[in-house]
Amino acid sequence: MGVRGVARAGLSILLILLVWQGAALAVAGPTLPGPATVAAAMLREAASGQLWLHLGVTLARVAAAFTLALSIGTAIGIVMGRSPLLDGVLGPWLTLALNVPALVVIVLSYLWFGLTEAAAIAAVAVNKVPNVVVQVRAGARALDPALSRVAAAYRFTRMDRLRHLLLPHLSPYLFAAARNGLSLVWKIVLVVELLGRGNGVGFKIHLAFQMFDVATLLAYALAFVLVAQVIEMALMAPLERRAGRWRDAHG
Repeated sequence: MGVRGVARAGLSILLILLVWQGAALAVAGPTLPGPATVAAAMLREAASGQLWLHLGVTLARVAAAFTLALSIGTAIGIVMGRSPLLDGVLGPWLTLALNVPALVVIVLSYLWFGLTEAAAIAAVAVNKVPNVVVQVRAGARALDPALSRVAAAYRFTRMDRLRHLLLPHLSPYLFAAARNGLSLVWKIVLVVELLGRGNGVGFKIHLAFQMFDVATLLAYALAFVLVAQVIEMALMAPLERRAGRWRDAHG
């Protein structure tokens, strides 16, 4: 991001804060605290160590569910994209999975397997897998048949095809699935924590809701958003640029 990009981002953030402050002054009540009040609540939670503890727990759950969903969804998406037979067989299952509400999956997971960490992570992963499958399947279908013929002519092994042909071709689809998946996993983890866990950002938001502590609720929500933005800018965007270098070089 250049100087102009940083300046625009700074102006955008300033505008958000000004609008927020104006709305808080207009409401003039505890239902919408201003930026300074929320910042004070965030600093208080950070100083006590509670913010870092619960953010860390939530991040661990997000990482576990995200990795599980991306791995399983990618494998299924590749198979469905390259095999018309399996695509026809699994297609109705995929449509069903895409339309089951996340809340239903979470509640059933807790009812069937108990209020455990494994049930929580599995519920989040199950909700995300179908979305990954859809995007990866589209990428696998779009593979140029000529490339497959070249691979056959040079007698590529299955591993060579995967490493040198399929995965480079799928990289834009995988990063799209990862980016969308991460944003979805973040949100579902909060619901999972709110419904059945004794720690995490969702749990703290639930406690703040019960106490009608809007400042603390917004403090945890804002901290959550900031962490997501840092991960996007410091990890996802650089990795995507690096993976796309071969396309730029041959574009």
